[in-house]
Amino acid sequence: MAAEIIVVGAGPAGMIAAIAAAKAGAAVTLIEANEKAGKKLFITGKGRCNLTNACDTQEFFSHVLRNPKFLYSSIYDFDASAVMDMIEEAGCPLKTERGERVFPVSDHSADIIAALERLIRQSGIKFLKNTKVLGLVREAYSSDDEKKKYRYIIKGVFLENKETLEADAVIVATGGVSYPTTGSDGNFFRHLTSLGHTIVSLKPGLVPLVVKEESCMRMQGLALKNVSVSLKYGKKLIGSGFGELLFTHFGVSGPLILAVSSDYSRLCGGSSPMLTDTYEIRKDKTSQLGKGNDFGHSSKAYIHGEEADLYIDLKPAANEEELDERLIREFSQGQNKYFKNILAGLVPGQMKDVFPDICGIQADKPVNSITREERREIVKCLKNLHFTIIGTRDFNEAIITVGGINVKEVNPSTMESKLVKNLYIAGEMLDTDSVTGGYNLQTAWSTGHLAGVSAAE
Repeated sequence: MAAEIIVVGAGPAGMIAAIAAAKAGAAVTLIEANEKAGKKLFITGKGRCNLTNACDTQEFFSHVLRNPKFLYSSIYDFDASAVMDMIEEAGCPLKTERGERVFPVSDHSADIIAALERLIRQSGIKFLKNTKVLGLVREAYSSDDEKKKYRYIIKGVFLENKETLEADAVIVATGGVSYPTTGSDGNFFRHLTSLGHTIVSLKPGLVPLVVKEESCMRMQGLALKNVSVSLKYGKKLIGSGFGELLFTHFGVSGPLILAVSSDYSRLCGGSSPMLTDTYEIRKDKTSQLGKGNDFGHSSKAYIHGEEADLYIDLKPAANEEELDERLIREFSQGQNKYFKNILAGLVPGQMKDVFPDICGIQADKPVNSITREERREIVKCLKNLHFTIIGTRDFNEAIITVGGINVKEVNPSTMESKLVKNLYIAGEMLDTDSVTGGYNLQTAWSTGHLAGVSAAE
C-alpha cells in the first residue's frame, strides 16, 4: 500500500518534495496557504529566477556560509544538473550566465513555476491551495532503538477549517520569514519548538546594510563597479569580496554587500521588531508590510546591530605607492586647480562632491598647497574608504533568512527529525544559508528532494 505523505508549503522545497515522493510511489497531498504556488519563487532574481548554480558539485560547498557538511547527502543526491534536467524535461529551457548562474531562457520566473506545476499534475499529487495548516497531529512515541530516541510520532495535520488529514509522514517546508508578504509568517517554527526542536536565532540574510555616516547617504544612487570591500568586527574579518555595490538613502546595497551581510547579521545583528519571541511575524505588523512605513522602505526601517567597519578599496588594481605617484603627477599638471576640480578623474559620479569632506581637505584648496600628509590621507581614503555599519534592513528586504531549525536535530541523510518520527524538514526552515548565485535555491531543491524520497520509503 502506498505511503500517504503530506507536504506543507508549496515553495521550491515543498514542490520538489511532493514531486519526489510521488515519483517514489507515495500518495501525496501538497498544501499551500496562498492562492498559488511559488509566490516567493516568483520574485527571486528580480523576477528572472536564478534557480541554481551550474558550478562543480564539490565547489558548491565553498559557497555555503552555514553548516555545509549537513548538506553533503542532499546535494549529492540531487545536484544542480539534476535540477536543470528536471526543469527542462518539464518544458522550460534554461541558460547559464556569468558566474554559472542558471536562469530560464525566457527570463520569467513564472515559467519555472509552470514547469513545476506541470510535474505536480503529471505526478497525480493532490494540491490544496488557500488551505492553512494550524498544527500537526502527534502522539507520544517510545522505541527500543537506542539510536532513535523519538519523543513523538506524527500522524497528520489539522487544517484551519477544523478538518484533520491523516498521513504516514509530514514534510514541513514553509520557509523562513524573509519577504513575509509572500506568506512566510514563521508560524511553523512555533509548531516545531512545541515538539522539542530548537531554533538558531532568525536574522535577515543577503540584505542591505545600514551606515552611520551622513556622507554615505549623500551619494545615494551611486553604483560602484570593480571595487573591493572588507567588513570587520573589531579585529575580526567578517567578510570580503570584489564586485559591485550601491549607495542608498540608508547605507549600502548591491551584490558585494549582500555577500557579506549574512555573516554580519549572524555575528552582529540585533533582533527584528517584526518577530515575536517565537519567531513569527507579529500580527499587528503584518498589515503594515510594504506600505512605505517603518516596515516598508522608510529610512528608519532597520534592525540595530553592533557597529562594524566597512572598508571600500576604490582602486584595487593599484597599490598605495602607485596611487601616490599618480596624485603627484596630477597635482603637478594641474597645480593651479582646486582640489575639487581634479576629483572627477579620481572618484566616480557624485562622490567628488563628498570626497573632500571624507578625507578632511577643503574642496577649494589649491592642489599646489596640499601637503604630503594630506596627499597620504587622500590615498588612504581611495584604498580604505571607511563607513560604520550599524545594522541591517529588516526581513521585508532580505532575500533569505539566516538561522532556523538546528540541523543537529535533523538527520542529514533523510531530512527526518531526530526528535519526532515521520516528520521531515526541508528548505529555508533549516539553519543553513549560502551566498547569492543560485546556491540557496539549490539547497531548497536538494533538501526537499531528499525529504520526499525518504518519506516515501
